[in-house]
Amino acid sequence: MKIIKFLLIVVFFSITLQNYLFGKENKLTVEKISKNLRCLICQGQSVYDSQSDFANSVKIIIKKKIEQGKSENEIYEFFTNKYGEWIVYDPKLNIQTVILWIFPLILFIFGGLLIIRKVFIN
Repeated sequence: MKIIKFLLIVVFFSITLQNYLFGKENKLTVEKISKNLRCLICQGQSVYDSQSDFANSVKIIIKKKIEQGKSENEIYEFFTNKYGEWIVYDPKLNIQTVILWIFPLILFIFGGLLIIRKVFIN
């Protein structure tokens, strides 16, 4: 009888620990994804920071997608298909967003050349 009680306690403890760790991992993933999505209602805020109805529903959708076993990329793809590339703070590099990635580099090089010209030529 003591062995059965001990086994039940071990099983209960392991299930509780597994649910706690899995729930915590899901919460961290929901936070990570929601920090990288824009709230379409609150200009300039992420879904994580916003308390609008839209942001709350997006957080719920993210949680459901994670529970369904979807990866981060699949969740981002879902939202970009539904709302467009603008919803993601860190867009993927593709033909439509190449200017967003290259423009700062061009400005940095141009600014560096201007500084070198002013310092060394004058």
